[in-house]
Amino acid sequence: MTHIAVLIPCYNEEAAVPKVVADFRRALPDAAIYVYDNNSRDRTVEVAKAAGAIVRTEILQGKGNVVRRMFADVEADVYVLVDGDDTYDAASAPEMVQALLEAPLDMVNGARSSVTDKAYRPGHRFGNWILTSMVAWIFGNRFTDMLSGYRVMSRRYVKSFPALSAGFETETELTVHALELRMPIKEVVTSYKDRPPGSMSKLSTFRDGFRILWTIIVLVKEERPMQFFSLLAVFLAIISTVLIVPIMVEFFQTGLVPRLPSAVLSMGLMILGFLSLSCGLILDTVTRGRREMKRMRYLNIPAPGAFPANESK
Repeated sequence: MTHIAVLIPCYNEEAAVPKVVADFRRALPDAAIYVYDNNSRDRTVEVAKAAGAIVRTEILQGKGNVVRRMFADVEADVYVLVDGDDTYDAASAPEMVQALLEAPLDMVNGARSSVTDKAYRPGHRFGNWILTSMVAWIFGNRFTDMLSGYRVMSRRYVKSFPALSAGFETETELTVHALELRMPIKEVVTSYKDRPPGSMSKLSTFRDGFRILWTIIVLVKEERPMQFFSLLAVFLAIISTVLIVPIMVEFFQTGLVPRLPSAVLSMGLMILGFLSLSCGLILDTVTRGRREMKRMRYLNIPAPGAFPANESK
């Protein structure tokens, strides 16, 4: 029998979490439902317990910290990760789980389709489009809603995921992990609705948007060092060339170098450019080794529905 765990990170979701637990209990009656509270100041813990969820606490603030704790603590074959704000459609869960098991896949992403205009604010929609497009351009165009908080994942995905982020940028990290290891993935369109009265969004459009953007830059540096440092080398080389051209023209005309500081700066920038390129070459080799290790860790865990070799005979 496939063991399914529903993981619900929560912070001040007293108004929403009982319905989330009840809806997923109906949609996946055999699943274990876990609510991880993140220092809520309301009655989230009490109402989640009353609704029948297994309630645990993570004291380090931030969704990424909660995801790290959930992935470490909970043992299951299939993991359903969903926000506790009652904006996602629990009725889509069986379809997403079935899609994961039948293929089999390692991740099914719930791509949001707004039921009302207020559910998905224009600022959030535009920011999601920009950030998803950036990740698609750099790591591969396989997701249309990178920042969705509704995903179904295999055990081998969850147990090979490093979970380094602290906040809402964890969705970006979840996406890039799947893309970097070229895991089998799929998107399923699911409805997205307004929060219930009394439930307030914790996402800041600009603050969290910049944090996600910074996470993308860091991931590019770590996972695509050759491209990152080559781009930096080209940038430094262009500035160096712009500075040195008028100096060289004047030197050939008069035999003098009157702007010595600019010449020294140009030379320094060109040296930094070559050093940057060298860093990219070295780190690219290191990154390849890390990627191979992550891939071997991932392959060490059976795929969904797979049987050990001695049982398949």
